[in-house]
Amino acid sequence: MSSFRLSSLRLSSLRTGQFAFLVSVLAATLVFARPVLADDGAPSQIRIGFQKSSVNLVVLKQRQILEQRFKDAKISWIEFPAGPQLLEALAVGSLDFGMTGDTPPVFAQAAGKDPVYVAVEPPKPESSAILVPGDSPIRTLADLKGKRIALQKGSSSHFLLVRALDKAGLKWSDITPAWLTPAEARAAFERGSVDAWAIWDPYYAAAEYAVKPRVLTAGSGLSSNNSFYLASRPFVTQYPATVATLIEELRGADAWVQADRKRAAQLIAEFSGLELGVVYRFVSRRPVSPPSPLTTGAIAEQQKVAESFQKLGLIPAQPFRVADAVWTPGKPLKLAQESR
Repeated sequence: MSSFRLSSLRLSSLRTGQFAFLVSVLAATLVFARPVLADDGAPSQIRIGFQKSSVNLVVLKQRQILEQRFKDAKISWIEFPAGPQLLEALAVGSLDFGMTGDTPPVFAQAAGKDPVYVAVEPPKPESSAILVPGDSPIRTLADLKGKRIALQKGSSSHFLLVRALDKAGLKWSDITPAWLTPAEARAAFERGSVDAWAIWDPYYAAAEYAVKPRVLTAGSGLSSNNSFYLASRPFVTQYPATVATLIEELRGADAWVQADRKRAAQLIAEFSGLELGVVYRFVSRRPVSPPSPLTTGAIAEQQKVAESFQKLGLIPAQPFRVADAVWTPGKPLKLAQESR
């Protein structure tokens, strides 16, 4: 665990929860142990897609950890505004590895694309929300009926809105979705051309800081807001040990964040251009987030995400199994034709 560098951490200064987390990381590392895997050579390049919300990836990028670990590979970092755009790049062969929320891989798999889940972070339900203007007459989820709501299609906020409408007893047809990227949605929200906005951090935190909206609801009780690491099937098939090493380094990055959140926030602010107060806010909502192999529970939860969109007719009703797109460390990945 070269990037983890336990010896450099001041264990005596860690809170009890942080110490317990470090112990869990040591245990989880055994699951991704590279000796049980064998690469067909080593990659000459690793193309990584990330978003501003991808804290662990941003830390690796800014600290150049992967450049040190993979000295013979060219590491390319490509930023995306949201998960759907990232997975489109993965599907056409422009990326090898990346991170998205829960909904983008469901839409991608339903469309016949071939992303492979390689790890999941713990739930972050408080890191997404449905916002309304501070003076909005909208007070309850039921008040969303007939309203125009901004969101990124196929994103985690899409599922949050689906669940919120369901809780309120509303149908999808009861609202008018405004399909906008986060930046476009922010502009529409500020000029009052939409009534509400479903969004995730750090865009959520940035809006709180600058626009002073009212939070109609956060994700708790509606959506776990899971974050997944995905890779292309050829990359996982040819370089399983490299994938395991990437996950190992991501766990190390999260340990670094938890050990010094102030320093981590400063690093993220320098990269993103976001004000430090915004970064503090969104990092404070983010729980300890070490990636780990997908559990049966996480897979079942993803399947329910897929079924929710199928029932609404927003993705094809043709059945597919999320489990067929999940990689288990140490085991060969199914052939693409076997996963459909």
